[in-house]
Amino acid sequence: MKIEDPGAAPTAASTSASASEQTPRSHPADIAADADHELGDRKFYRAKQEAGFADRQPQHTPQSAHPAYRLAFRDTEFLLRDELRPVRFQLELMKPEMLLDEARVGSTLVMYGSARIPPPESVETALAGAAQLPDDERCVVERLAAKAKYYGEAYRLARKVTELSIIEDGRRQFVVCSGGGPSIMEAANRGASDAGGESIGLNIVLPHEQAPNPYVTPYLSFQFHYFALRKMHFLIRAKAVAVFPGGFGTFDEMFELLTLIQTGKMKRIPVLLFGREFWTKVIDFEALADEGVVSRADLDLITWCETAEEGWRAIAEFYQLDR
Repeated sequence: MKIEDPGAAPTAASTSASASEQTPRSHPADIAADADHELGDRKFYRAKQEAGFADRQPQHTPQSAHPAYRLAFRDTEFLLRDELRPVRFQLELMKPEMLLDEARVGSTLVMYGSARIPPPESVETALAGAAQLPDDERCVVERLAAKAKYYGEAYRLARKVTELSIIEDGRRQFVVCSGGGPSIMEAANRGASDAGGESIGLNIVLPHEQAPNPYVTPYLSFQFHYFALRKMHFLIRAKAVAVFPGGFGTFDEMFELLTLIQTGKMKRIPVLLFGREFWTKVIDFEALADEGVVSRADLDLITWCETAEEGWRAIAEFYQLDR
């Protein structure tokens, strides 16, 4: 191994030698011979390199053309077999975890809520379109329109937290995270985006067409096959969860969170329920305690909020932050 003087100007000979050394060599043995003299400690090719070698192999024989000959990690048909479900579980756990770690996301503010509540600017159009509907359908539209205020509060809470731009140990704290869809989820990502910050979207594959809302930061936009892995990622980094009026999906996410804290599987974090009138109408929390199926102390896991200011105040008090 010859050690060059880093300050010396390249000679014509060395330039010529350098050019010849950069000439692509197709045979792996030639590449390996060069690598033998490198100081790096990697002696095996990376999977991406090996895949390149495989691409250059002749594919015109019956053996090499058969699916059985594909590299296992590039064989989508193989990876989608039922027997490979544990591997797919691991992939859905690791991909977002690794990318969020690389993005220096230390903790998140998770925001749950309906996919049906309109943004305030769409309320007038929604009400006008419902004017000729049967009474029961018109009333549903009116009730959803009345909840547009929660779109505004979700937006303001996300914007407030993002503007604070809290950094601890070199990692971003309270990064806004939503389900990546429309309505309340959109409000969360939109608030972060308008504050000049980044936010996370955890989408799920559904039979009907759906896509991430346009305010999710592209490199923090993830898609899941498994609900279980998606819900795990909601909570792995969560330091607070804001729950706005919503349906079955919101109920599922909220009750799983409350159960994890109630049973001690998860450390306590602020659980903010926005819209006490809505929640106490659709769920009789007091009756659960009266019937003895939860303790009255379990109800203290919930912090009731109506505004973004109340929500942030509860978070700041819990973590003793300067407000």
